[in-house]
Amino acid sequence: MSAPGTRELVRVFGRIGLLSFGGPAAQIALMHRELVETRNWLSEDGFLRALSLCMLLPGPEAMQLATYAGWRLRGTFGGLVAGLLFVLPGAAVILLLALGYALYGQVPLVQAAFTGIKAAVIIIVLQALIKVSRKALTTRSALMLAGAAFVLLFAVNAPFPLIILLAAIYGALTQNSTAPPASAAPTSAPGSLRTVGIWGTLWALPVLAVWLADQGFLTQIALFFSKLAVVTFGGAYAVLAYMTQTVVQDYGWITTPQMIDALGLAETTPGPLILVTQFVALLAGFAEGGIGLALAAGALTLWVTFTPCFLWIFLAGPYLDLISSKPRLSGALNAITAAVVGVILNLAIWFAIHVLFDRIGAGLWHGGPVPELASLNLPALGLTLLAAGLLLGLKRGMVETLALMAGAGLLVSAFTTGT
Repeated sequence: MSAPGTRELVRVFGRIGLLSFGGPAAQIALMHRELVETRNWLSEDGFLRALSLCMLLPGPEAMQLATYAGWRLRGTFGGLVAGLLFVLPGAAVILLLALGYALYGQVPLVQAAFTGIKAAVIIIVLQALIKVSRKALTTRSALMLAGAAFVLLFAVNAPFPLIILLAAIYGALTQNSTAPPASAAPTSAPGSLRTVGIWGTLWALPVLAVWLADQGFLTQIALFFSKLAVVTFGGAYAVLAYMTQTVVQDYGWITTPQMIDALGLAETTPGPLILVTQFVALLAGFAEGGIGLALAAGALTLWVTFTPCFLWIFLAGPYLDLISSKPRLSGALNAITAAVVGVILNLAIWFAIHVLFDRIGAGLWHGGPVPELASLNLPALGLTLLAAGLLLGLKRGMVETLALMAGAGLLVSAFTTGT
């Protein structure tokens, strides 16, 4: 089909940005519905290959998938529109929540509304898992890879990059080298050095500016979150422990309870979970020098967190078709695609456990979360069943369901707290 016009591009990716609740699994599900099922802007195979590429890159995979989709449809302009619209709605909400938190403490009404939204997200992710697995797990080998990825992540907390690397090696070694290429017309990638120069300069300029201005606190913020943007393979969860240790113990920017609250609020807002970095920077800036420094720290953190994402996609995106045209590289990418299904399943179960249970322990070998069954949150379970009835039974739309579930969350909170 022809490329969408600017108005339609903004409308669709703006909708994705506003509705992208629930972390990467839900966000990938939403994009699959909007871009593959509803509008056929990307093919099923193209979507899964792009997702596999984004899993290989540092940074939030869902935001980079949106950026890739926009780039695929309308070039650099489309990539910028899609990426910015995916991030900015959540960043605006995080800004308001962080300042409200800094001034007034927790925001219980917001948390109550998002309890209902999170219940709906569980069902949205379940739908997506079923649809994606039907397309990606078409062979016994793919099914085994997805299962192995899930077990390694959930049961033994294996490093995410290691799982992706092992899947890629397996796929390359088992691929028939005489197999027909997956893409007969690989896209060339001219101007790679120019892309690195432009986006590398954009990334570095504000860091250099605060250093030259002798702004010690902002320089620390810029350098730390720039480093985080390079090592964030596998999304925010993969570096959460490292980030917590650094900002709490090493720098003392925030406390451990504040870090937990930051993650909780970031999980219940639209946009990538890595926006937790903006929340942390805003709180740290507020404690260091008030609202002015908080705004500067938040804006700087957004810049150094997401500018590299555009660099990675604009640099690597043109090579995706080229990779797909090489049998062994294509085999590696197919294996990663299968493993990604296990990754999404792990994220979905992680999310569901944290929504439905109040007390959670660690599994064997420091593996995934194991809930205490006696701590089952009955109101959350009831909200999840309601969401299942709306989405699966009554076939209500996503926007309507999310709005109804937010209201249901407020009602449940009013009854359970007596307010």
